[in-house]
Amino acid sequence: MKVFIDSSIVDGSEARVPVTDHGLLYGDGVFEGIRSFAGRIFRLDDHLARLATSARSIALEIPGGLGAVRGIVIDTVRAFGRPDAYIRLLVTRGEGELGVDPSSCARPRVICIVDEVAIYPPEVRRRGLALHTVSVRRSAPDVLDPRVKSLNYLSSVMAKLEARRCGADEALILNAAGQVAEAAVANVFVVYRGELRTPPPTDGALEGITRASVLELARALGLVARERSLGRVDLFGADEVFLTGTGVGIVPVRSLDGRPVGGDAPGPVTEKLQQAFAELVRQTGVPVEPFAG
Repeated sequence: MKVFIDSSIVDGSEARVPVTDHGLLYGDGVFEGIRSFAGRIFRLDDHLARLATSARSIALEIPGGLGAVRGIVIDTVRAFGRPDAYIRLLVTRGEGELGVDPSSCARPRVICIVDEVAIYPPEVRRRGLALHTVSVRRSAPDVLDPRVKSLNYLSSVMAKLEARRCGADEALILNAAGQVAEAAVANVFVVYRGELRTPPPTDGALEGITRASVLELARALGLVARERSLGRVDLFGADEVFLTGTGVGIVPVRSLDGRPVGGDAPGPVTEKLQQAFAELVRQTGVPVEPFAG
């Protein structure tokens, strides 16, 4: 693991965050999860644009601007020394006095962590995920807009914990109206009679970078792909179900609440999208020398 923190890149064991950083104390900050494949950082500028939107939404200044942060990401990936990597980019409110008032925080802190990641074991990815509908609900945009990727992910943590304690691999999170929002850390897709559907952001879905890529790839493959509100019944009636995310990529779902969904996993549409996505991520992105071919 390599970490950029306080103007230096160090080994993960040497990285230190002061206990008075408001990102640690109050979850006051924003982040992005990014991937590097074959020495190319996938859709880096899209991730940075979303980071900027999240930061503006909570009145947080990004030190040095996006240009400086872009260079930090590239340099840290290069220091990690491997062509495939997971990147966690954070901007915290910085050090301040005790209390939630952020006005005492003089300067935000940028942290970039680069390491390997494996969200699900290979055998789980092959057979498909078991989902469990959790009691945790996705908050409405007038509470905290889920499109803001803040450092406070406690609702996702509790959703994942509940799903794992029920013997499932992943959580299915609904909004207050009972519609599907997303998984704990991934977007939800169904294939229904050849049409690809995924919940809209207004239902609590994050506007995922991988999600956007899958919608684009599906349309390029001639599929009808659209945002549409989904209920649990739509997963039970789907021909295929899969999740997408930066950390997970595209992974099929085999069951929901102990009942099968989507037939054999992965289904034919899921497989086509997995293949197209694998080609896309290794052929596009910001190259990092000396890894990029």
